[in-house]
Amino acid sequence: MIEQEIDSLAPGRDFSRRGFMRTSVGSGFAAAVLPVMAQTAIRTSEDGLLAGEVMIPVGDFKMPAYRAAPAGKAAAPVVLVASEIFGVHEYIADVARRLAHAGYFAIAPELFVRQGDAQSYGEIARLMSEVIAKVPDAQVMQDLDACVAWARTQGADASRLGITGFCWGGRTTWMYAAHNPALKAGVAWYGRLVGEATALAPKNPVDLAGAIKAPILGLYGGADGGIPLKTVEQMRKALQDAGQKASEIVVYPDMPHAFHADYRPSYRKAAAEDGWKRLLAWFGRFLT
Repeated sequence: MIEQEIDSLAPGRDFSRRGFMRTSVGSGFAAAVLPVMAQTAIRTSEDGLLAGEVMIPVGDFKMPAYRAAPAGKAAAPVVLVASEIFGVHEYIADVARRLAHAGYFAIAPELFVRQGDAQSYGEIARLMSEVIAKVPDAQVMQDLDACVAWARTQGADASRLGITGFCWGGRTTWMYAAHNPALKAGVAWYGRLVGEATALAPKNPVDLAGAIKAPILGLYGGADGGIPLKTVEQMRKALQDAGQKASEIVVYPDMPHAFHADYRPSYRKAAAEDGWKRLLAWFGRFLT
């Protein structure tokens, strides 16, 4: 996991830390991803949207999140956005805005916030060991459920519920599909599928193929050093054996990890745009 993130973070053009450190959820870029690639980073307009930081109650805890929704549109379908290990920085917020422009009520929660500030870490190894490795799957599922409950109070249509996520969030997408029977669809971008069981992560997607409750579209890179193709095929077989005919996995030959991340050198425009078209078609099929 650490190696695949390092491989996709080779230096691009030098955008300064001062210019890109966040001031609120969804602004700036995480310290560990600087400098970003100036020539490709996408900035989607907030025009016509209700967008910005919100606080979502999870019991007595208030979890920060970035929300983007079409302004004035009642009963929009809900799409949860699960981030990479870097938290909800500008790229994840932009994904939420893209979804909002497509008609969805998008919520990107800061799922690591109890364990630490993922965006403040400049070293990936420390981020992984001091924050990410300490986040229980059960906590993540609870937090995502809280996002759905909150969306209902905001006039969104949580009966049409989707989720998408990238890397760590891609794994989370598969896991949530096995957790929430109300989920209608998910799109997992290069999420890890197998792994060693731990106390905080006792299962992995391949172990839960039979429990998946909604059709999932998996988007993977054929040259992803952190997610070998044999594990993708293992997941395909597990889905087939479990009778999960509605789910689908697409592999882009020769594509690296994080090929959708337009702010990083791993970005591959053609594959990213094709994957996004597939995401919109998938959600259009199952959420509208």
